[in-house]
Amino acid sequence: MNIGRYEIHLLETGRFRLDGGAMFGVVPKTLWSQVKSCDEKNRIEMAMKILLILYEDRKILVDVGAGNKFAAKQKEIYALDYNQHSLLSSLRRLDLHPELITDVVLTHCHFDHVGGATEYAGNELKLTFPNAVHYVQKSHWDWALRPSEKDRASFLCENLEPLKQAKLKILLGECELFPGFHLLISNGHTVGMEMIKIQDTSKTLFYCSDLMPTAAHVPLPYIMGYDLYPLTTLEEKRRFLTQACEENWIIALEHDAEVDAVEMVLGDRGMKVRQSWETGALG
Repeated sequence: MNIGRYEIHLLETGRFRLDGGAMFGVVPKTLWSQVKSCDEKNRIEMAMKILLILYEDRKILVDVGAGNKFAAKQKEIYALDYNQHSLLSSLRRLDLHPELITDVVLTHCHFDHVGGATEYAGNELKLTFPNAVHYVQKSHWDWALRPSEKDRASFLCENLEPLKQAKLKILLGECELFPGFHLLISNGHTVGMEMIKIQDTSKTLFYCSDLMPTAAHVPLPYIMGYDLYPLTTLEEKRRFLTQACEENWIIALEHDAEVDAVEMVLGDRGMKVRQSWETGALG
């Protein structure tokens, strides 16, 4: 996909599974199971899709997946699967080496979004993208270093500590990071989560991270149990998704295993999907 001077790819970095009840919060299984199947452990399959954006001499990643630093027990708990896709294999398909990446925008520092930024070289942890500037919101970085009991398990020391040695650029709120490349802020799922809006005169791509992780989360009450402030998420979904409907944004979905992106429309009974792109369509 091309928007203005940006060449945009949606890449897969692997699959994993999370509990369906946690993924849909107060929505009962009798409802969410109509749109998402689960395994015998009640887990739904999820993708970890990231943006690769080529712009002039820049090679920009938005999020980096979970990486491959997990112990065997964690791999089993999350059913981590890199058989078809991984961060580095997806980059290799486009002839990109980690050293060529110039910028890494982290929507937030949960393990499934930031883990790929670091890797083991023997027993040593190193940066996967040593030449890249890494961007994160100050409010979120402060929270990630001192999380609450509710979300502590999502912030792993082995993901965060090496980033302190990176070219880390701490941002203070919404901004236009590059021309036509905007960072929007959400505070419901976690504090200071970045979302990306890239637009030109004819189209807009909105990468909303965990505000709406899958196409099944279009209805406003379908909010994850992981969210710190679900009522904030509710109002943010109402605001951003209503604008997306009115302005025909293409919404890229980070975690949907079947759908890459959707366009939405306002109907008599709320928002609904007007058009969808199956996995691989935006790759």
